[in-house]
Amino acid sequence: MSEPDLSERIATARAAATIDNRLIARLLGETADLMEIDGADSFRIRSYRRASEAAEQTTVDLADAAKETARLLEIPGIGKSMAAHIQRIAETGSLELRDELLKKYGAGILELLKLPGMGPKTVALFWDAAQIATIDQLAEAIEAGRLADLPRMGVKQLEKLRKGIEDYRRSAGRFRIDLADEEAKKISSYLMKFAGFERVTPAGSLRRGRETAGDLDLLVTGPACSPEKTAAAVEYVAAYPGIQSMIAKGENKVSFNLEQGLQVDVRLLPMASYGAALQYFTGSKGHNVTLRQRALKMGYTLSEWALARLENGAPVAAATEEEIYAKLGMDWMPAEMRENLGEVEIAARHELPKVVEKSDICGDVHMHTTASDGRNSIREMAEAAIAVGYQYIAITDHSKNLAMTNGLDEKRALEHIKRIQEVDRELEGRIRVFTGIEVDILADGALDLADEVLAQMEIVIASVHTRFEQSREEMTARVIRAIENPYVRILGHPTGRLLLRREPFAIDIAAVLKRGAELGVAMEHNASPERLDLNDRDLRLAKEMGCTIVMSSDSHDARNLGKMDYGVKQLRRAWLSAEDVLNTRDAEKFLSRLRKRSGNG
Repeated sequence: MSEPDLSERIATARAAATIDNRLIARLLGETADLMEIDGADSFRIRSYRRASEAAEQTTVDLADAAKETARLLEIPGIGKSMAAHIQRIAETGSLELRDELLKKYGAGILELLKLPGMGPKTVALFWDAAQIATIDQLAEAIEAGRLADLPRMGVKQLEKLRKGIEDYRRSAGRFRIDLADEEAKKISSYLMKFAGFERVTPAGSLRRGRETAGDLDLLVTGPACSPEKTAAAVEYVAAYPGIQSMIAKGENKVSFNLEQGLQVDVRLLPMASYGAALQYFTGSKGHNVTLRQRALKMGYTLSEWALARLENGAPVAAATEEEIYAKLGMDWMPAEMRENLGEVEIAARHELPKVVEKSDICGDVHMHTTASDGRNSIREMAEAAIAVGYQYIAITDHSKNLAMTNGLDEKRALEHIKRIQEVDRELEGRIRVFTGIEVDILADGALDLADEVLAQMEIVIASVHTRFEQSREEMTARVIRAIENPYVRILGHPTGRLLLRREPFAIDIAAVLKRGAELGVAMEHNASPERLDLNDRDLRLAKEMGCTIVMSSDSHDARNLGKMDYGVKQLRRAWLSAEDVLNTRDAEKFLSRLRKRSGNG
């Protein structure tokens, strides 16, 4: 029986829902913001926010679930009215209340909310005072001095807004996790040179492993952080040479902007309160709200200073996170899990999963050499992998369609296989080096190397590198056709995004994951910090659908081998265990769990 051609696949895909969960979450969230700007009832606003969070985090296909109200009502955070709104979005791709408010304020009002520190109340203040509804209008008003008489709009605040606009225009106010981490390490190194500082710990989104950060929270403790000794410590923090502009300098906190616009908040904390502060400044807003509610039910109040008794304020736990969670009848949980996805309830039942560790990773099967666009030879990549402690690698240079990367054609690919095998033999069992290729998925879903060449590769990764503008239906059909090729074992960076540079291409990722699970094709989590693709939500969905997952570095330089820390954090954010990730196994078990090379799927 012949396989359906691409046009038939597109026709089938078009019959599926075109509204995805991200769109639904965005529309609900934007509606909540617009309602707050408009002065709506706070209870109604909260119901939209809860539904938006639920839509963003659930792995249920909401457009499909919208066909039956009962299915929507099974999702925590979605009540009858929100279910009706979701059904309306599924039907029309929009929400009437949002559309009405946008007519009143203009679409630019939503962009204002993307500025650092800008919330709906401040946007409402600017609208009421000067009909400001865009970033350009705000910048003009600041420069013209029209906001100076508004409440809370002193010289420092206006300068902060001006800088925030500059930063947003440059990078939308977000920074990749590796760049934020790099700055955290530089600042921490500087701080640890001060006598009396014993520990510096990043908190916030960086500690939770979010793929991007809006600002950087650093918590410092030690003898110099005692209330009576902080004056000198604050001056030392404020003298950090990388500061571009100072935001605030208080008794125990220093806030500043770095040259590239990243805001840093350094808090000096007494040893006795360090655990409470670390918990408070790490968890997401939702996680902390849920935890505080649990504390209240147990007769406690939880703050950045301590877990204390409600009746008299007496502290019962503060020095460590572990003792705070224990007092609340819970297991301590990894920071990456603190996103209010049910972890509080599960920790209270002592049923938290053991999430994957970096030390569990046994190999890396996506990397490039001088044969295409890498900086190092096969041997150099292998030696670097040995130094990391890996048991195996795969050499997966680009194929011919990517001419700019010196991609391999059939003749060069066959020669490359022989060179990889030679290096494997020369290493005499110190590490296993698999033959491989990252083959390009063409616009129609065909692969750009002949099957008879792919058949000789141990690891075939298929990836999209071109024609990102295709429709959702076309891209979905294209990728599914590609993974149906019997020699493809891994789908590389499945959504094609480049963080803060290129949005994911339009694709029905659930359909791709479903077909991948049926075929036994593994889904890559590309640990390169500029990709981190799949994201944490899609990783959860992949697990639910029974997909196998491989994490790889996509290294083009031997110095980057082993730098998969940020990828591991995404796996942990998805609550994946070592069992869920194929390359936590040794070489033989890893190969045995991949799709069989016979072509039978």
